[in-house]
Formats: sequence, C-alpha cells, structure tokens
Amino acid sequence: MKRMTDMLIGWRETVQLPDLGIGTFTAKIDTGARTSALHAERIKVFDRDGAKWVRFHVPHAGLDEAVDCEAPLVDYREIKNTSGVPEERLVIETRLALGGRLWRIEVSLADRGNMAMPLILGRTAIRRRRILVDAGRSFIAGAPAAKRKE
Repeated sequence: MKRMTDMLIGWRETVQLPDLGIGTFTAKIDTGARTSALHAERIKVFDRDGAKWVRFHVPHAGLDEAVDCEAPLVDYREIKNTSGVPEERLVIETRLALGGRLWRIEVSLADRGNMAMPLILGRTAIRRRRILVDAGRSFIAGAPAAKRKE
C-alpha cells in the first residue's frame, strides 16, 4: 500500500530559514493562504552583479534576535493580504527547515507586525511534499534538524 504522507505537522510548527540566517522560531501553517509571507521591514531592492536583490530587516518578534537579510529577488507579485486586499509584494526564494526536512520555498515579504508569528507558511510551500496538516495540534513535527534535503 502506498503511503499518503511522510510527515504530519500541526497548525503551528518550529522552523528555520537557514539561508537567511534565521534560527529556530514559530511559523503558522495556513492552508487557506496560497503564498507564504515573512514579516520584513526596511525593504530595499538593489543590483548585485546585474541581478536584482533585496535587503530587509526581520525584527525579533517571535525570534531570538533581529536579523538583517539579503536574497535574490525572484518576482514582484500581487498577493491578497489577510483582509483580501491585493498588494504588490516582493518574493524571494529560500530554504525552509521543518522537522527533519529541508526544501526551497517562495516567500513574500510583508508587514506582519500585527500578527502573532513572523512567518505564515502557505499551501504552495507544503504542496507535493507528502505533508498532512492536523489543524487541531501544534509542534508535532519535531525540531527543524534538516536531515533530509528535497
């Protein structure tokens, strides 16, 4: 019989964004949101070797400390905010560590200052990863040890 899932996660989980230098913190898993969003401030686009990059600040809310990050800019996209209002956002790609797994996701940079968690993990980040979300539980995936790369 074929296994339907390799990983069970709750509605909130402990994650890391190692490419951005962001250690362990709590993310909200939201299958109702298409795109993942990371709280970012002081967002600036700049050129590096002919490519567009973005520099931004992730304040320490929910994290051990504030982090200044840089990443290649993947796209500008119109994304609906939590109120359903479309807004243009910058999108980057980075690795996500969740449980014992590590894979690349796209993340929009947004003002999530009024939200409890700095990262919302949308359904495209977990789609086709053989992950099942138990909406009634939290912190069931274990520490983000990133043993297996996808």
